[in-house]
Amino acid sequence: MSTVGKAISLLEHFTPKEPEIGLSDLARKSGLDKATARRLLVALAEHRLIEQEPQSRRYRLGAGLSRLARMRDAHLPFVRVAAPLVRELALETGETVHLSEFSAGALLTVHVELSAKANRVSVDVGQILPLHGTASGIAFLAFSRPETVEACFAKPLTAFTPHTMTSRDKVMDAVRLAAERGYSRSAQGYEEGVHSVAAPILGSDGFPLGTLAVASPVSRIDDAIADKQGQAAREAGRRISAELSGEQWHASVPLRQR
Repeated sequence: MSTVGKAISLLEHFTPKEPEIGLSDLARKSGLDKATARRLLVALAEHRLIEQEPQSRRYRLGAGLSRLARMRDAHLPFVRVAAPLVRELALETGETVHLSEFSAGALLTVHVELSAKANRVSVDVGQILPLHGTASGIAFLAFSRPETVEACFAKPLTAFTPHTMTSRDKVMDAVRLAAERGYSRSAQGYEEGVHSVAAPILGSDGFPLGTLAVASPVSRIDDAIADKQGQAAREAGRRISAELSGEQWHASVPLRQR
């Protein structure tokens, strides 16, 4: 891995559950020796991508990342446009709804609205969702370019639970079904006990920028509820797609006719 790659990999260890990390832990998590980790952190701090908390001496993400994020959002307002509709979908379904954006061959979770129920599915911002093992991934593949779909099968498909689809044929069957009905459905494919439905968010070229998904405890789901959630997700995805493209939204217009 290049020096730049090693430095960037340090940033990826920070999560909402662990926003501050000490040098020793960062070195252990990244597989680097402490001297190398410290040198990379100093370089990142010079560009305000990392900062050190004065009292604890632990590291956290820096304000420079917020500046870059604001610049990107001004040009590509994906989260800003989608967030109100994600919140609306969460209130409508009573379940956790998460928004993902496609990046570097996977879906990156960029916004989450948690269910108000005590028994709920928790999803973290920054979580990476594999394309073959999640409802979000299947919905994305269902409307992707052929080369994007083929790239999904370039490596063996990892099994995350006993229910994960790991054969090309099964994944493609799910992709075709999602393309027909405008949303995908996955039961315990990525995490046991979790059921999800997801729909694509399309760009002006008709191909997906990302997805939004409704995640529920599997114990609360039957076919009727899943279909209702799927249709709601599909309509929310269409509304977001229309707003991002600057088009007028029309209810129940087939995705491929937009």
